[in-house]
Amino acid sequence: MADKRYALAFKELLESVIIAIILALIIRTFLFQFFWIPSRSMEPTLLINDRIIVTRFSYWFNEPQRGDVVVFKYPLDPKKDYVKRLIGLPGEKIQIINSKLYINDILVEESYLPEGLKFGDFGPIQVPEGNYFMMGDNRNNSSDSRVWGFVEEDLLIGKAQFIYWPLGRMGRVN
Repeated sequence: MADKRYALAFKELLESVIIAIILALIIRTFLFQFFWIPSRSMEPTLLINDRIIVTRFSYWFNEPQRGDVVVFKYPLDPKKDYVKRLIGLPGEKIQIINSKLYINDILVEESYLPEGLKFGDFGPIQVPEGNYFMMGDNRNNSSDSRVWGFVEEDLLIGKAQFIYWPLGRMGRVN
């Protein structure tokens, strides 16, 4: 009798573990993913060792928007994941003059950049259809589309939504 109870308890525990693993895989594959920030390229928005939650479904129903902080597969090595700010949309002309961003010859205000940041001129360059132009917020310490080119749409993983660690920095990613 005791053996049947242990067998039944083991079976229920095994079922619970299997269901939990399946749910975790579904959530990680289709809904949310967690990332660690290893570099200074997105300071002050994201700091070294920040942990963020990325929604993988963000672009299923909506197009990526300028200003989104996006996690994507690095175009030169898709085994690596990068996080940058989406700057240029398909078909747009991107140019930097005197540390100011111009899109289609219109000055773009970038309130997320560090105060007094100075960086080199770039462009003009046209973003091809199906591609995006990404830049780090810490422009002087960022390897981004100015260096390695555009990010194809199919390399996008998702939109950075929330910093969950460290606790003192917990909040939405803007």
